[in-house]
Amino acid sequence: MHAMVLSARGTPLSLRERSDPVPSPNEVRLRVSACGVCRTDLHVVDGDLPNIVYPIVPGHEVVGRVDALGQSVNGLELGMRVGVPWLGFTCGDCFYCRSGRENLCDRPQFTGYTRDGGFATHLVADSRYCFPLGDVGDDVALAPLLCAGLIGWRSLVMAGAGTALGIFGFGAAGHIIAQLARAQGRAVYAFTRAGDEQAQQLARSLGAEWAGASEDYPPAELDAAIIYAPVGPLVPLALRAVRKGGRVVCAGIHMSDIPAFPYDILWGERQILSVANLTRKDGIDFFKAAAKANVRTHTTLFPLEQANEALARLREGKLVGAAVLCP
Repeated sequence: MHAMVLSARGTPLSLRERSDPVPSPNEVRLRVSACGVCRTDLHVVDGDLPNIVYPIVPGHEVVGRVDALGQSVNGLELGMRVGVPWLGFTCGDCFYCRSGRENLCDRPQFTGYTRDGGFATHLVADSRYCFPLGDVGDDVALAPLLCAGLIGWRSLVMAGAGTALGIFGFGAAGHIIAQLARAQGRAVYAFTRAGDEQAQQLARSLGAEWAGASEDYPPAELDAAIIYAPVGPLVPLALRAVRKGGRVVCAGIHMSDIPAFPYDILWGERQILSVANLTRKDGIDFFKAAAKANVRTHTTLFPLEQANEALARLREGKLVGAAVLCP
């Protein structure tokens, strides 16, 4: 097998040849056909996340086909197409797992962060945390759904039932969730970097009522806002845009520091919430909703060996939609 390997914090990924991995009990080996490039991959490469053990293979929006089965695997078969998400394992025994909140597990494993991920030709995954994807749809188009879609779905649910929704950061997650929000009858207001006409045009093409810079005021008060960009100063901007009783949902695993802001923009029972990981139920619910809404992803394709280029373009904000690697 071949993999793009991160050997140390902040260094470029390097293409390495490795022995094919052997699945342990409850695990499957996949031949990877597509892997989305997520902003969390940047946080792994840049060392923003704690306790990274090197070397590690990033990538957690994985689509592939099962080509080896470990012992005790149930529900998956050789040749089956499956998706591997960020949440790679939970203990099942801690307070959070026992209370139905496995996304907050005390002893989790995460694909592409604490276990090798999908920037490779093959990977091993816990079969219990894989999602069967069926045979409908293109592998490349499906890949961004495995994190941008799943985390986006959880953030949309946490935003509540309000009809006016702001989306700050209109990239991979934003363009997926805008489609789901519109299918639910919500009005979408898209906030992008100043001057990012491509992202704003994409938002309008997907039915956004308005698209503008993050510093601009939308033409209507928002019931909720979701922040996908890892930029702390967006929090007070979002708070100023939501009405009393509104919610601001921070959807990233990492964000720069939130600056001080006056209490009056939080007052009025406005709320700031964070999203942490996902549950397997989120995946089941999301894929049903995405199919019903006929969600379509906008992707830019890169060969596996150009993973560093894909990450650089994501870091610089030069991607519209999502980047996907194909071995």
